[in-house]
Formats: sequence, C-alpha cells, structure tokens
Amino acid sequence: MTETAHHPMLADDRVARWLGVTLEAAEKDHARIRMTLTEDQHNGFGLAHGGAVFAFADTCFALTCNDPASDGSTLTVASGVDVNFLAATRAGQTLVAEGRLVAAAGRSAVYDITVTTDDGTPVAAFRGRSRTIPAPGR
Repeated sequence: MTETAHHPMLADDRVARWLGVTLEAAEKDHARIRMTLTEDQHNGFGLAHGGAVFAFADTCFALTCNDPASDGSTLTVASGVDVNFLAATRAGQTLVAEGRLVAAAGRSAVYDITVTTDDGTPVAAFRGRSRTIPAPGR
C-alpha cells in the first residue's frame, strides 16, 4: 500500500495492503483511493470478485467516515451498507473509489462511495451507514 495523502487508519490495515490501495485524498467526510486489480482478486469466471470490489469500496467508506485529524477518542464503524455492482472488471484495470458524506444526525451518518475505472466507467455504487462510538479503552 502506498500513499500520496495521509490517514492514520491505514497504518495497520492489512486488507488495504492486500488490495494494493493507494490513498489519494483524505479529509473530514471525503476520501479517494485507487487500486489495480490482480488475478488473485478474480472469481471463477476470470472477473474481479465482487468481494474484492466490495472490500475496496468499504475501505474508502472507512477512510471517509473517520476524520484523519481525529484525536482517537472515537471511531466510526459501519452499521449497514448497500452495494450495487454496475460493471465487470478484470486484472490490470485500475479502480478509483471516492467517498462523500450525504447526511448526518448525532452519531449516525450516511456516505456514498462511487467506484469507477480510471477512465470514469461506473463499476459500483455503495451507500454506507455509520455510527460513531467511543474508542476501545477510552
């Protein structure tokens, strides 16, 4: 995993490392990441496994709803998600995920994550619902 921006959450994120995620932007309520699909992320049809695309979108969701400037006293976790797969992808294709806040009330919020190929072709639409909780041990 490489970074052109910084988010402390990525330091120990083994899934992001396995996916080959590159962090391009990280700020409160917004993140953008990139990855190039590998054959290890294929399903039995020779296409990118939906779980790999989901994990990529979910990584963007986590980065979007956790402020990189947080003091660490709280963390924001998923309370539910919906994903719609729009196009098949293969090894060698680069995916970009961008997340933004849609609405927030108290400790709950909704975020949209859009996954595209690097040429802008829509791949997946992901809507995540989050809940902010006290960090363990705090």
